[in-house]
Amino acid sequence: MDPSKAHNVTAQVNKVILGKEKEVEEVMLTFLADGHILLEDIPGVGKTTLALAFSKAMALDCRRVQFTPDVMPSDLTGFSVYRRDEERFVYQQGSVFCNLLLADEINRTSPKTQSALLEVMEERRVSVEGVTRDVPKPFLVIATQNPFGTAGTQLLPPAQVDRFMSTLTLGYPDREHELEMAMTVGEEQRADSVVPVMTREELLQAQHDIHTVFIKEEVGNYILDLVTATRAHRYIERGASPRATIALVKLSKSAAWYKGRDYVTPADVAEQFVYAVSHRITLNSSARMDGMTKSAVLNEILSSVKKPPMGEKGR
Repeated sequence: MDPSKAHNVTAQVNKVILGKEKEVEEVMLTFLADGHILLEDIPGVGKTTLALAFSKAMALDCRRVQFTPDVMPSDLTGFSVYRRDEERFVYQQGSVFCNLLLADEINRTSPKTQSALLEVMEERRVSVEGVTRDVPKPFLVIATQNPFGTAGTQLLPPAQVDRFMSTLTLGYPDREHELEMAMTVGEEQRADSVVPVMTREELLQAQHDIHTVFIKEEVGNYILDLVTATRAHRYIERGASPRATIALVKLSKSAAWYKGRDYVTPADVAEQFVYAVSHRITLNSSARMDGMTKSAVLNEILSSVKKPPMGEKGR
């Protein structure tokens, strides 16, 4: 499929999410790679609007769940109720039966509910009362969590965070775009201007096409060198898992396809490294004492690991 369809999607979303072109593109790349994304952000920066804009542009069924301590696993997976008129139990679908789920403030709910969502993300199916049901295809999750230490939050376990393919932060808009938002308050909602430019079937086809993108062995070794470097770095207590390697491969292929190429370059890998790995590592006390951030540590790794030379068409 022509990647211009994906470009049209990001163009539609950029009409709504102002000044965040790189972040919007990264969300698109994660979706093309059939992955889920974790947004670590403060409230009010447009996370819900982002999900709605993507769902409209790709004609996806979108649902939003506001995670609070009283949200139960059955709210997500569904449950059976007894119908007296039919004299039988009837299954009621939960919130995960959609194409795009916005899981808002996932770190405010109980570990049991978090585990239920993350299991669906991994398996793409739910099991209720001994019956297994597949969720619709595609099934994509945008989960948000408030900064650690915010009242009422609890840190997601590393094994659960590892299920997300990528993570990013929208952050505050710059002055120019925040002024533009302020001056248009009261006018037609920006989200209403988004029109469908890609179908579900086209998204599924694009996700299939990603797997045809070629990775040269030297580039594969470069990916592995970057990931393994996180396991021996002086500032990192827990390095990235093998799932990070797989995520980085998929995101690199997605980035190459989005740019109209059928092969991955080291630049594609370097561009996606921080997004694929930052949520999978834990910094040690030395990093905290020296004021090092995850981004700074990972950029140091990028600078120290040698990129392989690329021949014609990366082959």
